[in-house]
Amino acid sequence: MLRPSPARRACTALVSTVVAAGALAGCTADAEPTPDPTGTATSTAAGTAGDAAPAPSPTEALLTAGPDASSAVGRLVDGFPTDLVTVPADAEVLVSSAQPPDPAGLREISLNLRSPQDAAALLDGVRATVLAAGFAETAGAAAEPGLAAQATFSRSEGQEIVIVGVLDRDGVRTLTLGGRVRTAP
Repeated sequence: MLRPSPARRACTALVSTVVAAGALAGCTADAEPTPDPTGTATSTAAGTAGDAAPAPSPTEALLTAGPDASSAVGRLVDGFPTDLVTVPADAEVLVSSAQPPDPAGLREISLNLRSPQDAAALLDGVRATVLAAGFAETAGAAAEPGLAAQATFSRSEGQEIVIVGVLDRDGVRTLTLGGRVRTAP
């Protein structure tokens, strides 16, 4: 059996001493109070209680004061331009939004809905109303990978735009629509 050399034993002892000294360096009688997550008094290393600094408070709110009036879950939000984008009678609205108009009168809109209609019928429903409102369909290539149908419409020299995509999965179609439109007040 080999025995460690005296140099190796001295090195091991030195490393052990340095580690122990480092661990003990934080243990002094005037250590700062330790934070208490419960908000009750904390104690210092010397053992006194009750003289701890107040617990820090958050610098910003984690939740908004109330619900966002520009969006809705499970229904069309108030102000959504239904004259421009009609929702099929058999569709389930998942989420919708209609931001207040900007100074130029443009508002951001979005709509997600689920329907048993086929992708072509869903897209044709949107196409009919936006074309009737003066939008032009832009020539596009095939739908993005994963989408059953896709179309883009614009008017006002591109200031207004509506983009539609339809996902077909497990016998149900999900339509996603987003855009920037000018609507009547």
